[in-house]
Amino acid sequence: MKMGFSKGFFKFAYCVVKPIFALLCPIRVIGRENVPAGGAVLCANHNNAVDPILIALALPKDAGLRFMAKMELFQNFFLKWLFCKLGAFPVNREGNDVVAMKTAMRCLQSGEKLLLFPEGTRVKSEGDVAAKGGAVMFATRTGVPMVPIYCGGREKLFHRSTIVFGQPYSPHSAGRRPTAEENRQFADELLRQIYSLKEKV
Repeated sequence: MKMGFSKGFFKFAYCVVKPIFALLCPIRVIGRENVPAGGAVLCANHNNAVDPILIALALPKDAGLRFMAKMELFQNFFLKWLFCKLGAFPVNREGNDVVAMKTAMRCLQSGEKLLLFPEGTRVKSEGDVAAKGGAVMFATRTGVPMVPIYCGGREKLFHRSTIVFGQPYSPHSAGRRPTAEENRQFADELLRQIYSLKEKV
């Protein structure tokens, strides 16, 4: 079986899954018009395993969404095939994964959207985990904007969840590339913008 991303398979899965989630986990979407055409880094908080699915369903099926996911999810052959067909690719969170970084930048440069969770793992509350710098790095190196996203509500069966898309923006540094300190500040600001959207839920 071929492992590569298939837009046709993604659209098929989208059409199958969306009515199921509309019944079991309905979604209210705010600010979808803020998502720009072309490449963008979509940056969301992460408190539930279904967050990637909810965000994908909050976007049009032809949005060109790609996912960076922890490599542990790709150990099973069938799941690896499924995730790859849906546009996900693995990343080793223990160190600098050059292959994953190149894949992410290639996706963005080709006009696709990359979904990332800047906190790097699921968290219960704001401030539990500091933001990682990956989203900022991808945005500054490829020149695409970042879009803060807040996932709110009770993500349980038959309870409505809310996905809020904030205004896209691009971090600007004094030099050609951000310094380590600037990257840290940009990452902190990104997390602040994500959680500021909570007031819209």
